[in-house]
Formats: sequence, structure tokens, C-alpha cells
Amino acid sequence: MSFSESIKTCLTKKYFNFSGRASRSEFWFFYLFILIGYIICFTLIIAISFELFWLMGVFMLGIIIPGLAVTARRLHDINKSGWFQLLPYPAGILERIFASSSESLEILFLIIGLGLYIYLFILYCTGGDKKNNRFGKNIYVKTKKRKK
Repeated sequence: MSFSESIKTCLTKKYFNFSGRASRSEFWFFYLFILIGYIICFTLIIAISFELFWLMGVFMLGIIIPGLAVTARRLHDINKSGWFQLLPYPAGILERIFASSSESLEILFLIIGLGLYIYLFILYCTGGDKKNNRFGKNIYVKTKKRKK
């Protein structure tokens, strides 16, 4: 999937679609689009005026749902639940809770959270199932034509 196809798919066709599968190219191109959007917003805010900060807020609100959806579909492509993307959050919450009371527990939950983020990054980079899985057909594999 190309860069423009990925953006078109995530922002129009599958904006609220948490089911199905997303290829690595769809996922990574969409996150590249998000990164470019952040860079543009920060550049406008710094170069022109801090009054344009609302632009960053609008952009962030606009990409929350499709970002979560494409991540869930990416996890589905490797036969994992879309809920896996929330794995690091309990560790982050516990890290904040223990931030003022126990430094050793804060560091422990920080390390656990970082480990979970690394695990998710590895999952995002993993190739999808070649065959159909419980989340749908693999539409991204090119079929070989048989010789007669």
C-alpha cells in the first residue's frame, strides 16, 4: 500500500473501523503521516505564532480514532487482539501513583512500561499472517498464478 492510499484508507474508508486487518505499510505510512503532521504543526506554532496552538489540538483530536483503529487492525494482522495496544497503560498509571511515595516502585513500573512498549514495537514490525486468521482474510498477499 502506498503512502497516499494508506492515508486515504485510514482517514476516510476505515476511520472508525476496528475490525479486519492492516498491513505493515498501511500502519507505518499512517504513522509517518501523523509524524509529518506534528512537525508541520510545531513548525507553524514556533515560526508564526503560538496562537496557532489550536491547530495542533484539532489535528490531535482528528487522528486519535483512526490511529487507534489502524493499530488494532495491525495487531489483528498478526493474530493478536487490538486491546494489546493498551498493555503499557496500567504500568504507566502505577508509575504515576508511586512517583511521590516510592522511587523504587516508580522505576520498576517505568521499566515494565518501557518493556511493554518495546514488545508492542516488535509486534508492529512483525509480518502478518500469510493465511486467513480469526480477524479476516489476508488481502495483502499476492497470489501466484499457476502454470498450465
